[in-house]
Amino acid sequence: MKFSTKGRYALRLMAALACRPAGENISLKEISREQEISLKYMEQIITPLVRAGLVKSGRGSQGGYRLARTADQYTAGEILRAVEGDLSPIQCLEDAQNQCPHYSRCSTIRFWEGLDRVIQQYVDSVSLEELRRESLPGQEQEE
Repeated sequence: MKFSTKGRYALRLMAALACRPAGENISLKEISREQEISLKYMEQIITPLVRAGLVKSGRGSQGGYRLARTADQYTAGEILRAVEGDLSPIQCLEDAQNQCPHYSRCSTIRFWEGLDRVIQQYVDSVSLEELRRESLPGQEQEE
């Protein structure tokens, strides 16, 4: 399983927003410059984040983007799902109830369900606050 560049960059973008003082907007152009990611690509990434309610936008001279909540209220999983969609390793696990006609006799389904559980638990165990702290080199990390 590989995450797309969009997912990787979404985590970086959200960490950059988390580094700003609460309520302060930052332009996408500035984040693009800081993260060395093209503005055009950042525009594609920010759209699903805004649509999912993870990021708020402001217009005008003080416009830009900011987090909708505090960094400790986000998980990497919800950010990744906003831009990547479902994170299940195989298609038949994407629905809440497995609809695969081979489910009852599939010799590998328990393996895939176990892997899916590990993936979901891990991405949901890492907060944006943890990613924010990682993006601030040289600063004390709190436990």
